[in-house]
Amino acid sequence: MDKTCTAESAVTASSDGASLAVGGFGLCGVPATLITALRRRGARDLKVVSNNCGVDD
Repeated sequence: MDKTCTAESAVTASSDGASLAVGGFGLCGVPATLITALRRRGARDLKVVSNNCGVDD
């Protein structure tokens, strides 16, 4: 069973005002591909819960 998908297909259910839980640790866990896919989708007013404080810059 193949459970892989593209970032774009992973965020298709995300709409304006969606709540997202994002894991990660420092630079190793930043979901950059998914963030880019969300930006392309145009989702706005997202509520994000994360255990990652981000990176410099």
